[in-house]
Amino acid sequence: MRFRLLSVATVVTVATVATVSVVAVALAGTRATTKSSSTQPVAASSPTPKVRVPATSGVALSTLPSPTNLAPFILPAMAGEGVYHPAGRTVQGHSAIFTTTIRPLDNGITVAGVAWIDPKLLTARLYSGSLSPGGFFWKNTAPVSHSAAHTLVAAFSGGFLLKDSHGGYLSEGHLVAPLVNGAASIVIYRNGSITLGQWGRDVAMNPNVVAVRQNLTLLVDHGAPVAGLQTTDVARWGYSLNNQIDTPRSGLGITANGALVYVEGQMNIVDLARILVRAGAVRAMVLDMNPLWPVFATYQPSTPTGYATPGNGRILTPTMQQTPARFFDVKYSRDFITLSAR
Repeated sequence: MRFRLLSVATVVTVATVATVSVVAVALAGTRATTKSSSTQPVAASSPTPKVRVPATSGVALSTLPSPTNLAPFILPAMAGEGVYHPAGRTVQGHSAIFTTTIRPLDNGITVAGVAWIDPKLLTARLYSGSLSPGGFFWKNTAPVSHSAAHTLVAAFSGGFLLKDSHGGYLSEGHLVAPLVNGAASIVIYRNGSITLGQWGRDVAMNPNVVAVRQNLTLLVDHGAPVAGLQTTDVARWGYSLNNQIDTPRSGLGITANGALVYVEGQMNIVDLARILVRAGAVRAMVLDMNPLWPVFATYQPSTPTGYATPGNGRILTPTMQQTPARFFDVKYSRDFITLSAR
């Protein structure tokens, strides 16, 4: 396995990584009430994620149980609050994504969007940009191609600029910034499976890893918000534009059975962690924030095999400033993740 260590301006080829052999632990079985005292990389004998049969093979895919509706924080509840509904194109007749809205406890005049995602039905891909992480050598970059749109189900924006993320970035064999032990990390494998955890404890490098996106440290761990969160924070968990406490924030979590949960809305950092936990996250991380950056869109063509377009896309919450066209914009220079039908 050969990686290239890069900066925005310079591409430097480094030696073959011969010692990379540690694999990611299986996250689906992690219990919310169990704490791990280990901070060491996972042993090399740990199993790699199981390769699932592509939908094109004609073999039925396994699915996770549908999500349980969320109990509102504020009563009386609004009509439909916390109730999940299918979103995006179906995959072999199954809904891979369900969405709902819920009011943050400290900001009841707005709503946060929640997306529950079944990774068993989807393949993930990290798209990179000339600004984030930098460089003009990416194969997977905006806009989403016509061929990729044929199976696109959803897409969401990534994390902070690298100078603010305090983490590393790996994709397409390019190591743009070194991976940081202890950082919150989205990990994508060669078979398209995706997971999330603390680098060096829950996830680590192996030959099947094709992309890693790190951003700060875990916001939720062992099924609870991490210690030390403050509702007035405007810097530790990302610099808030104009020091606004309730600013658009986004985060991604993983549940005990391996589902992903994405949350976005105008709220403080404590509310973001609360909602991720309410949605079932046992581990979760911050993604991007402030009005211009967070966006989550699902796409539902008129037929299950139709092409995703901005016109058949739908954003998660009506307050998102970006639209489903964001990922089809040739000028979009930031990283994002796509979820496509297997």
